[in-house]
Amino acid sequence: MKSKPVIMEHFSTVHTSFVIDFSFTNNVTILTGDSGTGKTVVYSFIKECMAVNADILCLNYLDYQRDIKDIISNTEGKLIVIDNADILLDDDTRKYISLDNRNQYLIIGRNPKNLFVTKENLFEVVSRKRGEQTELSLKEYL
Repeated sequence: MKSKPVIMEHFSTVHTSFVIDFSFTNNVTILTGDSGTGKTVVYSFIKECMAVNADILCLNYLDYQRDIKDIISNTEGKLIVIDNADILLDDDTRKYISLDNRNQYLIIGRNPKNLFVTKENLFEVVSRKRGEQTELSLKEYL
């Protein structure tokens, strides 16, 4: 499913020697890949930005006991970043996310079931060394 991003088309931040530079082409972006490729590092850097950017809401394994669907259905105008999505999102919440046009999502996990995924919104993290910095960006997964 391809739909234009409703909150932000670009996100970037610098953290020590890392630069995150993401361009979003869809309202729901799935970030997947093998262990150790930088998915959770990306989440950590974005979560730090949440303190100064009111357009970002981050959820992860620490929110396991909370009602994720209730949280996001009562949220509007946010880039919602969900790490550990495989354990946090039940089927009903995944379907809700797929149809939500009030928020934008960056879903980090390996199971895109019930998120109406196409190759246009399935990505992995790639890193490039540029001098002393490592740039993390998105690359189509398939």
